[in-house]
Amino acid sequence: MTAQPATTTVSTHVLDTAAGRPAAGLGVELSALCAGRWTPAGSATTDDDGRCTGLAPLPPGATAARLRFDVAARRAGAAFFPEVTVTFVVAPGEHHHVPLLLSPFGYSVYRGS
Repeated sequence: MTAQPATTTVSTHVLDTAAGRPAAGLGVELSALCAGRWTPAGSATTDDDGRCTGLAPLPPGATAARLRFDVAARRAGAAFFPEVTVTFVVAPGEHHHVPLLLSPFGYSVYRGS
């Protein structure tokens, strides 16, 4: 019996720090870097709690992941940052939680737990 490789997963949530609330309805795309090429790995929309459920596990062999947050689609009027893209290295078999703290003229991200 052959051992299956451990699954590498990514999750995120978005908080609107200006409103003091979760950022609901924000589109998120996940891509994976495999063998030097970026490939789509899934997409989701943040729920009422600002969380994305349903992002697929990364394909085996992924060495990095990229989350693209569609900020412009959520903001009324022009957004200073119409999108936020976060690229990070992944470790095989680990879970990577990458929250986004969003405000009208800035943002920050970190590796959560």
